[in-house]
Amino acid sequence: MTASPSAAPGDISGWLVTLLAVACGTTAANMYYAQPLLPSLRDVFHISTTTVGALVTTTQVGFAVGMLFLVPLGDRLEKRRLVTVLLAVTTLALVAAGAAVSFAMLLIASLISGITSVVAQILVPFAASMAPDHARGRIVGRVMSGLLVGILLSRTLSSLVSDVAGWRVVYFASAVLMAMLAIALRIALPEHAPTTNISYRQVLGSTAQLARTHPALRRRALYQAAMFGVFSAFWTTISFVLTGPGFHYSPVGVGIFALVGAAGAAVAPLAGRWADLELTRPMTGAAFAVAIIAFVAAYFGRHTIILIALAAILLDMAVQTSLILGQHTIYRLDANARARLNSAFIATFFIGGALGSQLGTTAYHLGGWTIVTALGAALPLLALMYWMGERRD
Repeated sequence: MTASPSAAPGDISGWLVTLLAVACGTTAANMYYAQPLLPSLRDVFHISTTTVGALVTTTQVGFAVGMLFLVPLGDRLEKRRLVTVLLAVTTLALVAAGAAVSFAMLLIASLISGITSVVAQILVPFAASMAPDHARGRIVGRVMSGLLVGILLSRTLSSLVSDVAGWRVVYFASAVLMAMLAIALRIALPEHAPTTNISYRQVLGSTAQLARTHPALRRRALYQAAMFGVFSAFWTTISFVLTGPGFHYSPVGVGIFALVGAAGAAVAPLAGRWADLELTRPMTGAAFAVAIIAFVAAYFGRHTIILIALAAILLDMAVQTSLILGQHTIYRLDANARARLNSAFIATFFIGGALGSQLGTTAYHLGGWTIVTALGAALPLLALMYWMGERRD
């Protein structure tokens, strides 16, 4: 099967790209609303720092599960219908999270919302399929910039809303957003026919086969797993640092601090252009180096907010650059399997993110910010060493 004419390459308008960017940002935000609330949730449910950190980890594990088992359906089913169904389930899960009477209930609801929040990673290859070849990197970069802004602003919005109306309203408000988004996308998206008619079991099998067939896919997934792992470690633990003895920030203050990281989203369109200009390899190495520098700054800034803010901006720029370059690389491997390629890629690095969240909270519990920054510098250093020895595929 081939895509319908309404979704043909070159036929994507600016307003639709904007809507897709907003959709990616608002759905991805569901996984991060809890990060600045962890100190408060720890006290509400009377649990330890390590236990409450499992909330972020569980949500990201759910996202990885969704990437493996739901996103490949983007090649098998009509995308607009699939997106609508997933957003409906996300809405219900967020309502359940807001109504949670125990930490276990909140964990289960977060797991489900994480699984179905993979909508963003169905929409990104959708945009790539509609984009002309010469501008694919730029368009994917614009859509992905919306995703990063959503991740970063989620922390600020979560802090502000919870301070005014309580943490439950954060989840209820997001449920309303998801319902509105389901309606908007149902109206605005063109029909996009499946690119394959093989069975679901074969779809899953072919996803694994793609990972075995394409070394570039495995390599880019491992690169991003390292980068997203340290990204998650930083943002999961920074709330403990800022609310601790050194700074005494309120939850709102933590949320406002998260705005500085939004500056990292500005690099997304540039990363897309670098990809279109065939600068993927050198800029990948540069991204790893910048991530290492970010954690060096974070270490020396443990008592200086300006250096921590600089570290946040540099880290977000590095992670975003690596992500855009990675997606541009894998989308060129097989035009008829972009959803499955994206599934393997994103699932791998979100597993890295889940591990990073848990390792970050454990490291902070054991040795404070010093151990967190050491972990943060070590993973991109390993990725940089791997990059230095890679062969062209």
